[in-house]
Amino acid sequence: MKKYIKYILIIPVFYFTVSISASQIKNPLKKVTSFFRGGSLTEDEIISGLKAALEKGITTSSEQASRVDGYYGNSLIRIPFPPEAKEAETRLRSIGMSDEVDKFIISLNRGAEKAAKEASSVFVSAIKSMTVEDAWGILKGENDAATKYLNKTTSPQLNAKFLPIISNALDEVSATRYYANLINVYNKIPFVKKLNPDLDTYATEQAIKGLFVLIAKEEARIREDPAARTSEILKKVFGH
Repeated sequence: MKKYIKYILIIPVFYFTVSISASQIKNPLKKVTSFFRGGSLTEDEIISGLKAALEKGITTSSEQASRVDGYYGNSLIRIPFPPEAKEAETRLRSIGMSDEVDKFIISLNRGAEKAAKEASSVFVSAIKSMTVEDAWGILKGENDAATKYLNKTTSPQLNAKFLPIISNALDEVSATRYYANLINVYNKIPFVKKLNPDLDTYATEQAIKGLFVLIAKEEARIREDPAARTSEILKKVFGH
């Protein structure tokens, strides 16, 4: 008689107990799918569902972020005056330049909003290269497991590709010029530590960070809210 080992499988949206043969442990995702909806889900369907969830999260988040006030009007992702230049912001406001500072902060966020339109295409290769092991880790992970996977697998290339996009966007909305003017004024104040008016790296990091915040929110919504599952594969994988 075969010996069976009892496992508790915890999935982000439900849990149940099943008995799995000891010989079935080598490929847990492939074997466990037979317990979903009476065996109606295959390994390929689960991976497709997870990819669809990521694609939906990315598309929705990029659209939200790229709207007017997508960054500036959202307190979760609004990009502030660079923290390393916080003293400069305070001093500039104290000498009557609050309007100029505010104009820069708005333009900084407008640049991020403009760049966010290009974000979706950057994530495509990471989603296509998802493996069975990746899918299993995401499926049994936390509500932001897919977002963390995307962050881990795309961050270097995302920064490299996003930097010129954000740089061009900042130039188009005059954020670079506003910032350079402000820092040049600040650097003329006696006895202050001089600052470098380079803005691109900071804006790139903050724009990407904001996108991942939105993607994580959308992923959690897909896992928890049936109304957010807008395709058959999403309903099938997450509708248990």
